[in-house]
Amino acid sequence: MQKGVVRKRRPTPLSEYGKQLKEKQELKAEYNLRERQFKQYVVETLANAGSGNAAEQLLQHLERRLDNVVFRMGMADTRKQARQMVSHGHFFVNGKPVDIPSYKIKRDDSVSLRPASVTKTLFQNIKLALKKYEPPSWIQLDKEKMEAKVTGEPSFDDIGSGIEIPLVFEFYSR
Repeated sequence: MQKGVVRKRRPTPLSEYGKQLKEKQELKAEYNLRERQFKQYVVETLANAGSGNAAEQLLQHLERRLDNVVFRMGMADTRKQARQMVSHGHFFVNGKPVDIPSYKIKRDDSVSLRPASVTKTLFQNIKLALKKYEPPSWIQLDKEKMEAKVTGEPSFDDIGSGIEIPLVFEFYSR
């Protein structure tokens, strides 16, 4: 071999553990969660797994977080932005202020923008963008009032995540 020539290595395929870890990290990052919080959702889902599809239940838990509902309403471009908006107290749930991003939204809950926040420049721009936005089927959005009502459960088809959730369960089942 010549001096100074770098050999290219072929990438080694991921181990089973590596695949599980990758899927877990992707799902965790998609919903902007820390390890401890994400693990609690997975463990809770696995504990109640006897009553249906565990993968769908996990995604429903994640989708019904207040920060995610705000994102799905079209009020934020990213889940991180939605989390910050919620933390800063810009939203009401059923007419009461809630500033906890992990607050669990239930069926028939309404999420609305705080009246004092409507005049802020950020929300004026969002109001224009909402005219073209189409929310998921489980959220009924009033674009003029900038409020939404959760009318159902998020389905696996609505979410459309390309992540293999059984691998996430296998990772935590070790």
